Amino acid sequence: MDPYYWESEHGNFGDDLNLWLWDFLIPGFRDVHPETLLVGVGTVLNRALLPEGRHKLVLGSGFGYGSLPDMSNSAEWDIRCVRGPLTAQKVGVDAKLGIIDPAVMVAEMPEFKNLPKVHKKSFVPHWESAIAGMWPAVCQMVGLNYIDPRGEARDVIRQIAQSELIVAESMHGAILADAFRVPWISVTTSSSINSFKWTDWAQTVGVTYRPRHVPVSSRAEAIIKGARFWGVDFDTNKPAVEDPNKRQIDGNFIVAVHEPKQTSLRAAAKQLLAAPSALSLWQAMRATAQLSEDHVLSDRKDQFLHVIDSVRRDYF
Repeated sequence: MDPYYWESEHGNFGDDLNLWLWDFLIPGFRDVHPETLLVGVGTVLNRALLPEGRHKLVLGSGFGYGSLPDMSNSAEWDIRCVRGPLTAQKVGVDAKLGIIDPAVMVAEMPEFKNLPKVHKKSFVPHWESAIAGMWPAVCQMVGLNYIDPRGEARDVIRQIAQSELIVAESMHGAILADAFRVPWISVTTSSSINSFKWTDWAQTVGVTYRPRHVPVSSRAEAIIKGARFWGVDFDTNKPAVEDPNKRQIDGNFIVAVHEPKQTSLRAAAKQLLAAPSALSLWQAMRATAQLSEDHVLSDRKDQFLHVIDSVRRDYF
């Protein structure tokens, strides 16, 4: 059985954790049923991503981009659970199968238990913000620890667990924070944010996705996102991107953003231009944080473990 995950050129911890989470949850799964593709953590229920003609075991995946594949053939699809009730509705399965995002189970791994708190407050941007924004400098301005979502997955997760508060634009930043019982605040830098996948997960643990808006931090970020930056509107009609430097899944291209050579004066000017972002992020980090109730999260994890038990019985 092979684990599927969307492999990003730049790295994204929410996808990369598929490389080792399933070895913990289902030891030995790689050695059974080589014809089966394990479709787990990620918004990957997408016709353009998953291969046709191969048996697929779906464990907690979500829908949110593109179009769904035809999942009606039970000989090709074994759908044990999905991320949440909205995905379940889209797929056409019982809402009870919308259990939880499997990433929450990372908190059960011994290497992540009882970690000391190191960071007072941390910010986890979306990967798209990380590649083009001024967020490390902005975080330094407002006293936030910056967590790059493109970093090595285990290191990113440890930093989340070792924070006392998480400000998250990354959905898996919030999911992991909630799993580690770290209060979190959601923010967004884009009016076109995919709220479907956030709400899909949020409904499973009884929280509400209500992000605070934070302006983009640089011209390059505005270009990539089709956002407004210092009174200038950039193209808002471009297709959604997976990587601004790579060919799109649907075959479309966009032009890569190349910044001029950096100088100390230019760097200072860019920090000044990022001041509205810093102010909004400073205000956001002082907002009321959210955290799901212990018993709700525990119940969802128990339901997911029952699914894992059924997979062991049927595939081993």
